[in-house]
Parts: sequence; C-alpha cells; structure tokens
Amino acid sequence: MNYELKKTLDELVVKYNVPEFADSDPVQFPRRYSQKNDIEIVSFLIATIAWGKRSMILNSANRLLNTMGNSPYDFVMSDGWKKLDSDKCVHRTFFNRDLIYYCNGLKNIYEEHQSLEDIFALNGNHDAWQGIQNFRDRIQKANDGTSSVHISNPCCDNPKKGSACKRLHLALRWLVRNDGIVDLGIWNKIKPSDLMIPLDVHVGRISRELGLIERKSNDRTTVEEITSKLRELDADDPIKYDFALFGYGVNE
Repeated sequence: MNYELKKTLDELVVKYNVPEFADSDPVQFPRRYSQKNDIEIVSFLIATIAWGKRSMILNSANRLLNTMGNSPYDFVMSDGWKKLDSDKCVHRTFFNRDLIYYCNGLKNIYEEHQSLEDIFALNGNHDAWQGIQNFRDRIQKANDGTSSVHISNPCCDNPKKGSACKRLHLALRWLVRNDGIVDLGIWNKIKPSDLMIPLDVHVGRISRELGLIERKSNDRTTVEEITSKLRELDADDPIKYDFALFGYGVNE
C-alpha cells in the first residue's frame, strides 16, 4: 500500500466530504426528498444530466424537478411525462423525448418492484456493472426494445460496450453510501465496497497525476483500474475517495 498517497487522499476526503459540499453539487436534489421512490428517481435523473458547467446543471435540475411537481414518483406513475413536449430541451443534448423514454422505463420497473434497488440487486447480484446492465435492459425493454442511443441522449450507458457509466455510478454512490454527511445511503442490498468510481474528466486527470492509472481513455477498464487501486486504500468504502479526487480536481 502507498501510505503517503492514502494519507493525502484521506486528508482530502475530510476536507471535501462535508455538508457544504452538497450546496454546489447535484446531490442536493435527491436530498430534498424523504420518500424512497422519490429519492431514487431524482438520483438517477439528476445524475443523468450531471455533465457540463455546474451552474448549468443546477439550473437544469431545478427546472426538471419543477416540471415533475412535489412527487417525482407520482409524476412517473400517473403518466405526467406523456404530456411533455418531446422537443423541449431539458439539459444540453438531453430533451424531453429522453425524459419520456426514461420515465416509461421507470414506471415499468415500479409496476413490478417496490424499489429500483431490486433491479440492481436482482438474484442477489452485487456487481455494479451487472446491476447497471439489468437497469438498462429493463428500461430498453419497456420502450419496445428501442435503445436510448436512438433518441437524443444515451441516458442509459452501455457497460458491455466499455462505457465508464459515470452518471449511473454517481447515482449509485448517492444511494448506497451512507456517510451521514453527503450521500444518502437509502439502499442496503448493495454494499459500498461493491461500488465503482464515477469517472469524469476531473477524476481521470487527478488519478493520472497521482499515479493511480496510466491509461489515457476514460472507459470501463479505467474505472476498474482506479477502483481497484482505491480498494487497496479502503476495501470497505473505496468510493469515498471520489470526494478527494473530484474536489482536488475542481478546486485545487
């Protein structure tokens, strides 16, 4: 183990894994809700649009949740999404047609399961990649087999094609980690040790600067390499270092 690296990253976790982190981070949006289904839906939808300039992400997220009303779960189950103008932009290349696709899949899952967690932990599964594949396949099936790549935005990234699946891993971090500070930790069938790093440009850049990886691509293999290194530093909660890598990359 690289004890000097662990010391550095542990110090950064203490610095950035604080309540104030949520003030300017998309995690603030699922934290507004108290019902499990609302939190789940908001986590996945907001993580899906969490790319680009942070101020734009926050503005887009606010508009999206205003559209969905007091209960995103009720919005999904009562077909509120069917009344949306499919051509209206939600965030950058994510349009209402993408939101409609997503909501249709979510409704289909909730008609058979009490929680989205059941899909990710299907048959006792604890593999994050397989959970994402289960989720993606179920949403695609609900949309008559149409892949999300055939709409505006591939809102459900495909791990089988080597995607880093950053947005879905981010939602899983929020839902699985229960740090009592930032992440909500409302799921218990999947453990924090099962999670993978949400790999964005900041995390990738800092991981290379720190010598965690050498690969240039931000893909599934890189996610696995970084996460493997982080598990050497903390086997039980490796993704806590997302705060360190992201915070350092953005602010320092």
